[in-house]
Amino acid sequence: MTTIISAVISYIATSIDYIVILVVLFAQMKKKNGSVRDIVLGQYLGFTILIGVSLLAAFGLALIPQQWIGLLGLVPILIGLKVLFEKEDDEDDDDEENEEILESTNRFSSLILSVAVIMLAAGGDNLGVYIPYFTTLNTFELVVTIVIYYVAAAVLLYLCRRISAVKGVSETVEKYEKIIVPIVFVILGIMIMSENGTFSMILNWFN
Repeated sequence: MTTIISAVISYIATSIDYIVILVVLFAQMKKKNGSVRDIVLGQYLGFTILIGVSLLAAFGLALIPQQWIGLLGLVPILIGLKVLFEKEDDEDDDDEENEEILESTNRFSSLILSVAVIMLAAGGDNLGVYIPYFTTLNTFELVVTIVIYYVAAAVLLYLCRRISAVKGVSETVEKYEKIIVPIVFVILGIMIMSENGTFSMILNWFN
């Protein structure tokens, strides 16, 4: 149960920013001459690449003491705090950046590839969270976590598809993203540090 809860939390923490992008993609689907299947396949392609890179990096970190690996839990915490203290102007800049990402994908003939590129472009936070998190799991927990990720990705796609059909909902999600992201990221960072025994190591420094 702990593994399932942690997996769900880590997925939510790294996928909040995908909601707006996916809603926009579904809304612009006809303009791009694509289909729901194209967006789904593209999202899973980009997500699979992120998972693969995270697994390779986590495997490479296996020789580093677990307590030190837990310090990477500071990454999601800092991400959450950054979002929390961002100025409104910064949010406007993020909106413009998302639009630029969407426009840049027009150079690709395939909507599948376009969506995959978007997922990778917005996936920096995923790597910062998945790499240290994966190092805390044994083989069985890792398999369960990845399965949950793929199921959660399907749920996210379904919800975004439904949201894209409701007028004004996407604006509401974007409005409260500034509150949701910091809370989830900070909690996840604390969980990563706790599971790696990093807090105990830090306390020993002062004893």
